[in-house]
Amino acid sequence: MKTINKISFNDIESIPQLVKDFLNQKIEGFENNTFSLDHFKDQIHLKQNSFASEQREILSDVLEKQLSDITLSSKQKENLENLKQPNTFTITTGHQLNLFSGPVFFVYKILQTIKTCSYLKENFPDFNFVPVYWMASEDHDFAEINHFKTENNYYEINEKSGGAVGRIEISDTFFISEFEKEFKDSVFGTELILMMKEAYKVGNTLTDAIKTLVNRLFSEFGLVIVDGDSKELKKQIKDIFKDELLNFSLQKNAKDKVDFLTEKYGKVQVNPRDINLFYLSETRDRIDFDGEKYIVVDTHKKFTRTEILQELESYPERFSPNALMRPVYQEKVLPNLAYIGGNAEIMYWLELKDYFTTVQIPFPVLIPRNSMLFIKEKTVGKIEKLDLNIEDFFGSFTAITNQKILKDSTVLSLLEEKEMLLEKGFSELKAIAATTEHSFGNMVKAEEVRQLKSFKRMKKRLLHAEKIKQSELLERLENLFLDVHPSKTWQERVYNFSVFFSDYGYSWLENCWEEMVVQESKLIIVAI
Repeated sequence: MKTINKISFNDIESIPQLVKDFLNQKIEGFENNTFSLDHFKDQIHLKQNSFASEQREILSDVLEKQLSDITLSSKQKENLENLKQPNTFTITTGHQLNLFSGPVFFVYKILQTIKTCSYLKENFPDFNFVPVYWMASEDHDFAEINHFKTENNYYEINEKSGGAVGRIEISDTFFISEFEKEFKDSVFGTELILMMKEAYKVGNTLTDAIKTLVNRLFSEFGLVIVDGDSKELKKQIKDIFKDELLNFSLQKNAKDKVDFLTEKYGKVQVNPRDINLFYLSETRDRIDFDGEKYIVVDTHKKFTRTEILQELESYPERFSPNALMRPVYQEKVLPNLAYIGGNAEIMYWLELKDYFTTVQIPFPVLIPRNSMLFIKEKTVGKIEKLDLNIEDFFGSFTAITNQKILKDSTVLSLLEEKEMLLEKGFSELKAIAATTEHSFGNMVKAEEVRQLKSFKRMKKRLLHAEKIKQSELLERLENLFLDVHPSKTWQERVYNFSVFFSDYGYSWLENCWEEMVVQESKLIIVAI
């Protein structure tokens, strides 16, 4: 494996402008929430003063129970012991319980979380930093997580859904036998198949499955896995949930930020609701208020004000945060300094800054996760033969294609030469026309527009003709694009980690860790 390039997010056209502006400290109010050692120093101070020893005891007890059924490495045990100490903090990432981890960026964001902890330990040796993976076990959109893709196949699990996905018990294992057929002859295929069979055995929940798989991959790195579907953890956030039910507090306090982001960037990632909580039973359903009663949408359940507050007091585990409330819950129960997430996650966290102030929880450092691309050396060679760079495939590929198709075109050169002469001629004519009657000047301008449009049409028709003539080159370019962007999107959003692990095993994970950048957000391109 050889790293070809590490491209800053600032130089990638498709990275949202909001994320770029955040990274460049161009958004007022978020300057102190970007990655820097000074900002981490401030976060340590803030969290020391806001995270009580009782909270550490609760967290330790919960983790001891949640992780009792898996084999922990010595590094994990050390991290769990350290979490009891006031000089220990977490760096967190979170993700859904996608089948067999889903797209490979799941692995990248966890490795970046782990490496960030190592970096902080080097710079703040008096403190400990524990990498945390927060399982989104309460999400209920099973269709989003019930599948994954490899280079050659699509795998799916079929189970009854509607409630929290983490509670779904596994009964369908057909995908395992199909996966075995694809990977049984790979170098590390046997290990992959054993991982899958261990995680997705009949009777395991999807929470059990992901916990088992993630622990198999990252235990030696010291990763700690947290399940937010916990009565003990939710007891700590009852007051915030109560405020949300009574006062619609998140929406009210996020309004200024939402309005600001909408005005400047067109829209926000997630719009807050009046009540940003679900009711969790056999199903997970949104809580709404009709002016008199609290309604659990799509069910027959209704509560008066007194009843729902009593329900919250007695059964906090039945109240589930939505995407916007989850960050608040997470930061409430963890001694956390930073969150590492994808662009969409970072964008909806930004909506919450004022609300965090209201509920008196320190808003963390936000880190847009790194992206990675593993590309075959043969493909790199083909790209170079066409006098292109990998970076060209992350801008406007249509523009690159058109440029290659029309390269050295004598017809295009002649058209552009004549177009320039035309513009020059009309410029002179308009200057003289300005000294004559007004209507004549308007006619000259209209004629200029008409003739220049003709040149645009000719160039468009020329491109079409050249694409037909150079169909072989066009096909090569399109095939290379699909090599870089399977399914016409970033590789990391399509392929499962098994595509790479099957050939390289744990050395692939170690290579990813080595190449991972923690101080900046970059696209890391590696030839294999």
